[in-house]
Amino acid sequence: MAALADARVDGGAKKLPAREEIDAAFQWRVEDIFSSPEGWEAAYAEAEGLLDQAGRHQGRLGDGAEHLLACLRWLEEVSKGVALVYTYAMLRHDENTADSDRQAIYRRAQTLRARAHQATSFVRPEILALPKETIDAYLAENEELALYRQYLDDLMRRKEHVLPPEMESLLAMGSEVARVPYQVFTMLNDADLKFPVIEDEDGAAIEVTRGRYSTLLQRSSRQVRQAAFEAFTGTYGRVQNTLAASLEGAVKVNIFQSRARKYPSALAAALHDEAIDPKVYDNLVQAINENLAPLHRYMELRRQRLQLPKLKLYDLMVPLVTGVDFTTTYPQAQHLVREALAPLGPEYAKPLEEALSGGWIDVYENQGKRGGAYSMGGAYGVHPYILMNWQDNLDSVFTLAHELGHTIHSYFSQRHQPYIYAGYTIFVAEVASTVNEGLLVHHLLRTEKDPLRRAYILNHYLEEFRRTVYAQVLLAEFEQRIHQQAEEGQPLTAQGLTSLYGELAQRYWGPAVDVDAESALGWAWIPHFYYGFYVYKYAVGFSAATAIVEQILAQGDEAVDRYLNFLKSGSSDYSIPLLQRAGVDLLSPEPIHAALGRFSQVLAEFEEALAALPGGRLGSTGGAGTLSPQ
Repeated sequence: MAALADARVDGGAKKLPAREEIDAAFQWRVEDIFSSPEGWEAAYAEAEGLLDQAGRHQGRLGDGAEHLLACLRWLEEVSKGVALVYTYAMLRHDENTADSDRQAIYRRAQTLRARAHQATSFVRPEILALPKETIDAYLAENEELALYRQYLDDLMRRKEHVLPPEMESLLAMGSEVARVPYQVFTMLNDADLKFPVIEDEDGAAIEVTRGRYSTLLQRSSRQVRQAAFEAFTGTYGRVQNTLAASLEGAVKVNIFQSRARKYPSALAAALHDEAIDPKVYDNLVQAINENLAPLHRYMELRRQRLQLPKLKLYDLMVPLVTGVDFTTTYPQAQHLVREALAPLGPEYAKPLEEALSGGWIDVYENQGKRGGAYSMGGAYGVHPYILMNWQDNLDSVFTLAHELGHTIHSYFSQRHQPYIYAGYTIFVAEVASTVNEGLLVHHLLRTEKDPLRRAYILNHYLEEFRRTVYAQVLLAEFEQRIHQQAEEGQPLTAQGLTSLYGELAQRYWGPAVDVDAESALGWAWIPHFYYGFYVYKYAVGFSAATAIVEQILAQGDEAVDRYLNFLKSGSSDYSIPLLQRAGVDLLSPEPIHAALGRFSQVLAEFEEALAALPGGRLGSTGGAGTLSPQ
């Protein structure tokens, strides 16, 4: 670590090192995919050759089971080969995004992936054009084709919503037009909107940006928080009519496509894509609305702690516990994560240790490195990879645990499933990562004795729950309501959207919070509204993970075995049955209620912890704090 520290310090001023200055022990080994650039070039050429074989299969899937089998095997080889090429190029690019050679291979990989999508685009329509009886006959006569039964079943369940070829062609021709509302929002959001400059606590000028906004809302100075909030919401408010028109356009695109494919609603169409029963969405919204009292209690506690007559939305992120030193080095975090995930047993510990031992995780920042964090499991037959930009704080510890959850989910899926089922749906993707975070919270609370640090951890959990469950369900209900309004022929105007959002926000956040006209503009800057009923998945994943953590801690090996089998299942079945076998039935509201019970339990512990601190539960918070941004 000394060599790294020296590389990061120059003349007493901290700076980012060049990549070659970082110890290789803290870098991922991309060579595990291809040992040299020449190996990548050879794989690229091989993938191009596979694409040239499309003509051998196109138009022949109805000629017999052997032709369908040959095509599906070819499809797998194409997908696997392109994924290896793309993953290597992406990882190399993200090591230093400013390097022109890395940019070049990444662009080539993107081009190859686009060509592969085009070359294989005939497969799904040709299969869907076959009668179900033909598919059943193929499966009966060819044992080797049985491997693809789930894949074919997943395709055929969409058959009633597939249109005649000429209509499918028309819909495909309109796909670029369908992206226009999101493109309008993106150009406004990322390119055209400029935020004002405000003054910080010391009177220094600071330009508000989307990246700084969340940090500014954590400042101890309410004047700074208010100024940042007004600068942010005011900027969106000035273009609210344009944003309302773009959102209405996105909603109408969803409705048009759902009606064209004969779905009863846009929501039903979105859920059908991942075989999710609409009952899951309805249970979630209903359960949250029936259990807003704990959230209201938390908001009232926040109001008291901040000593305010009413909370504004710019008061919801300021830390309630400050003055906590949670400096944590990466080696210390590795130890913490190992201990926290110990309840998952030795089978889980094996890949965890491999991941932490080196070669899987790119740990530290360097000049030109991509920001943020992610887990990449696209290289089938090779271990997954994690990108980090490590900071010595608790947030980075949670990020490490989170990304390890994704990584080991990919590891188990790829080693226990054939390539075609080695991935998993977005619906279940956040379960494994959130299980790890839940176990980390449990471990920290079990081992931490300092009252102030315990209070900080409890507040960290409450904020994660508030943002991931309550806030996301608020957005999910808003999204559902605006689609229903549009399906009934009602226009979506800026005034109407603001009124609806304000009504919901006031109901969710409760009487301790004053949701004013500016706060009711919260709909205007949410990109997820253009993704088609996406936000509910955050809340469902968090709730499912909470239930699994509770089962693991209460039931031990029995629950661990169920959970590991879930991690090994990939996409070999639909998401709901996979979670049911893990012990979570999302067709019932029970997992949501159980998660809400956990929130109430932690809130009670937090109330006790605050009361025991100097100044009690009404004490001043002071300081700026370090909670994760919303």
